[in-house]
Amino acid sequence: MLQVTALTKEQAELCPIRQVLSKVTGKWQVLIVLALEDGSLRFGALRRAVGDITQRVLTENLRSLERDGYLTRTVDAGPPVAVHYELTELGQGVLGPLKLLVDWAATHHDDIRKSRQAFDER
Repeated sequence: MLQVTALTKEQAELCPIRQVLSKVTGKWQVLIVLALEDGSLRFGALRRAVGDITQRVLTENLRSLERDGYLTRTVDAGPPVAVHYELTELGQGVLGPLKLLVDWAATHHDDIRKSRQAFDER
């Protein structure tokens, strides 16, 4: 089994599992990466593709994904100024595992809902 226990803050900061998964498996990060699967999108198009995300939250998540190397931000001076986001090779690489998880979630959603309902009824 993979070592997942961290007994100190220092151990947690050095744990590759915690460091990588915490930055790419959040709801917004997954949706952003999936939205960029087919290529570059401008900020507005990306926001529409994700849907229920605020401008501030989208900006924060884009910066985090760019910082970690999953996407690039390109500014076209225009006029008008246009900002495009695109997955890097690293971002393309994480698409496969994320899509497997998304497919698994779609397949098992009804089972999970039924389990939740049964639990809540007890």
